[in-house]
Amino acid sequence: MRSYAIGDIHGHLDLLLHAHDLIAQDRRQTGDIDAPIIHLGDYVDRGPDCRGVVDYLARGTARGENWVTLKGNHDRMFSRFLRDPLEPEEGLRSDLSWLHPRLGGAATLASYGVKNPADRPIAPVHAEAVEGVPTEHRIFLESRPTWVQRGECVFVHAGIRPGIPMPQQRETDLVWIRGGFLEDTRDHGFLVVHGHTALDTATHYGNRLNIDSSAAYGGPLTAVVIEGRDVWRLKEGDRIPLRP
Repeated sequence: MRSYAIGDIHGHLDLLLHAHDLIAQDRRQTGDIDAPIIHLGDYVDRGPDCRGVVDYLARGTARGENWVTLKGNHDRMFSRFLRDPLEPEEGLRSDLSWLHPRLGGAATLASYGVKNPADRPIAPVHAEAVEGVPTEHRIFLESRPTWVQRGECVFVHAGIRPGIPMPQQRETDLVWIRGGFLEDTRDHGFLVVHGHTALDTATHYGNRLNIDSSAAYGGPLTAVVIEGRDVWRLKEGDRIPLRP
């Protein structure tokens, strides 16, 4: 069973389009047009064209592209802000907010035409955001699934709570977890394919595969192809094996 996966995008539409091009090249080489492309979430925040990324993914999903677009913690924070900017985010430290410079929410709102969102009172910023974000974008972000299993792999944004069956996992863990997951070396019964924790390069740990290669911080956007539990990183016209 073949699957394609793309790591955390963070508003870099150019990198997303390039990743899709790499997958299209691999499809032509394999003749496989049925394997889905699984996007691991974090479509917004920090990058220059968050709106463009959401629009591209929402339109493709609406026209029936064979894509899975999972929910990331940044996507959830954006949706939560649009509902209620004062609603606490369970996974976020209480001294931070989505508009804090460390989170990058201001870049998302700026891409929707909200001026200086981090430097003005929250009420008018929220009102402009609600007016500026298309309804279809809000529906798309709010309705994203948090995980999907294909064959020997579970795809999820941040990771899983080890030892808990997937249907019983909490959404907050699936989009936020680090502690309790990253250091766990047991076999989970499947390969966990995730992002969320930025690295210099995609890394295979045996029981999990992290493909967040720091696009949010100037790094590349990783696209991989997975067959069973065998993984390759895609580059121009080629596959690079990723092994534990």
